[in-house]
Formats: sequence, C-alpha cells, structure tokens
Amino acid sequence: MPEIFKKIKHTMKNVLSFLPALLFYAVTLNTYAQQPIDSYPFRNPSLPVEKRVNDLVSRMTLQEKADQLLYTAPAIPRLGVPAYNWWNEALHGVARSGYATVFPQSITIANSWDEGLMYSVASAISDEARAKYHEYQRRGKTGIYQGLTFWSPNINIFRDPRWGRGHETYGEDPFLTGRMGYEFVRGMQGDDPKFLKTVATAKHYAIHSGPEPLRHSFNAKVSESDLRETYLPAFRTLVVDAGVYSVMGAYNRFRDYPCCANPVLYGILRNEWGFKGYIVSDCGAISDFWQFNGFAKDATEAAAQAVKAGTDLECGSDYRNLKAAVDKGLLTEEDLNTAVKRVFTARFKLGMFDPDEIVPYAQIPFFVNCSDYNNSLSRLAAQKSIVL
Repeated sequence: MPEIFKKIKHTMKNVLSFLPALLFYAVTLNTYAQQPIDSYPFRNPSLPVEKRVNDLVSRMTLQEKADQLLYTAPAIPRLGVPAYNWWNEALHGVARSGYATVFPQSITIANSWDEGLMYSVASAISDEARAKYHEYQRRGKTGIYQGLTFWSPNINIFRDPRWGRGHETYGEDPFLTGRMGYEFVRGMQGDDPKFLKTVATAKHYAIHSGPEPLRHSFNAKVSESDLRETYLPAFRTLVVDAGVYSVMGAYNRFRDYPCCANPVLYGILRNEWGFKGYIVSDCGAISDFWQFNGFAKDATEAAAQAVKAGTDLECGSDYRNLKAAVDKGLLTEEDLNTAVKRVFTARFKLGMFDPDEIVPYAQIPFFVNCSDYNNSLSRLAAQKSIVL
C-alpha cells in the first residue's frame, strides 16, 4: 500500500475515534441553542407578574435594558420580545389609527357633568383600541399608534386662554376635572382583576397650562395652596382612586426643576400617593434640560438625571445615551433595572406575553370600530354636551 494511503487511513481512524464525542457535544450545543423561549419562567402565565418581569429583565443585557426605555422600544429576538411603540392617543376616540368613532372633545363632554356618560365613552374607546391592537398583531405590525398605551387624558387645569391645548382638558374646575378623568381612566383600563384593558396616562404632570410658546422654558412658581388646591387634586384622584397606570411629565419647570426630574412632584406622586405605575416624558421634554433650561450640559447627563429622578420612559431621543451614562458613572445598572421593570410590568399586565385565549379583552371583535352602538353613543354624548 502506498505510503500516502497509509497516512489517510491512519488519519481517518483518529477522526472516527473522536466522532462519538463530537456528535455528543454537537447535539448538546444544538439543544442548548434551541432551548424553547416558551420554557423561560417569564413566559409562564401562572407565575406572578413580578416574578415574570424579574426573570425577563435578568436575561437582558445593559444595552437591551437601555433600549427598552425609549418609546420606540426595539425587539429582542433572542428572548422573543417583540418591538413596541408606546405612543398612542385617545382623547376623544382612538386617534391616528384608521377609522374610529369620534366622540365630543374633552372640553365639550365636560359640559355634560355626566360621569356615567364619560365612563361609557371611554369604555367604547378602549373597545376599539383593543380590537385595533389585536388586528395589528395578526398582521405583524408594531408601529406608532398601534399599541395599547394611550397618552390620555389631559387633566391640566385650563386657566389661560393663550394655551392652545385647552380644548384637550375638562376645563378650569379641579373637581370636575378629577371626576371626568376618573371615569375616563376606569373606562380605558377596564375592571379585570388581572389584566389591564389599555393603559391610560394622566398628563401633563404638573402645573402645565400656560402660554404655549413658552412651554419648553417657563418656570412655574405657584404657592403651596394653589399647588394643592388647584393643580394636583385631579392627578391625585386619578392615581389614588382610579388607579391610572401611567403619568406623563410636563415640559416646563416647577420651582426651578424640570417637571420630568422634579423631586417635589415625583415625591408626592410616589411617596404620598403610592403610585406604582410608570412615568413617561412628554415628547422632547428631556432635551429641554440642556437645550432650554441649562439644567444639564448635554443629552447624556439629561438622560441620567431623568432616570435617576424617576422618569422611566422617554418620548424623544436622549435615552439613546443611557448606556453611555452608565459607562460614565452618571447612572447605575440598578437605576435602569428599576425603570425597565416598571415598563415591562405594564406590558405584562396588558397580556402582551400571554396567549389571547386567557386575555379577556383579546376577544373583542374588530367590528366594534364605528359600530352602530358607538355611533349612537357619540350622538348621545354630543346631545348631552350642548349647554348654554
């Protein structure tokens, strides 16, 4: 036998001797790599939400955690977490998302002083919101205005006619604003003991109803009595009594601190009222820290200040610098963990990681949108809102 064939035979024998071990390791690695995502504890609907959230967050990298605190939260494919856009609107009907029933604007329906009517309207809005969301899910769509987290209601007190968004509010009366906002939140979030129907957002926290051109820079300096008797009662009603799950921080400053990093306002919200949900910034409000207020030197510092103060989610782009803020020592990973857990708790409570079969609101049919009932309800709401 030629020498070359002897060498080939010897080499093949060596390879074959290792083949069982190689096959064993290949199968083991393949099994590990293909471990079903559904086997992770956070996918188990029978576990408490807190345990599921903790399990999911423990599996995320620092960069993944930072990315989830932007309103345009990207997917995490390796964990089976879909992309999600937190921005949606529903002041008087599901907005910017195709055909939907249009109800009277907030300032109009407030004329009715009809709390039961407000609840019925909000329930109809959330029916349409749920139906739209699940239709988008069936089509694999996760874009803006396609989610379940709505930046409504606007419960600012409408004191200044120069404010161009007064029509979004329920007027100048703190009591009426609180009662109408209370029923709106109840109708939007539903009454299921486990799942939220949608998330309502009380905005803009707080003392935000001045001249519109100055909204990014004005410094509200109201007395303690005016703060407690005029600007905060409606927010307290929605947080303490209605259980609103989201609050939006305002653009402006209050007593020199931006509302989205305000120790007084956030202290009242979390410590006095026991708010357990998440706080989202108004769009671009974190950039105001360094662009208009001189509160931070750049976007990285502003992002760190906001997260440390308690703003969990940003509508804007400054939170793209959160990992850099951690790297610079301006923020800790534990600070991010707190915020990430709050936003994912909301997604779990909405049933986004559960099969539709066990989420009661997932069964709402798409034909509720612009249904005869909702159209009749809209007409009734308009009739009851026409007053002298």
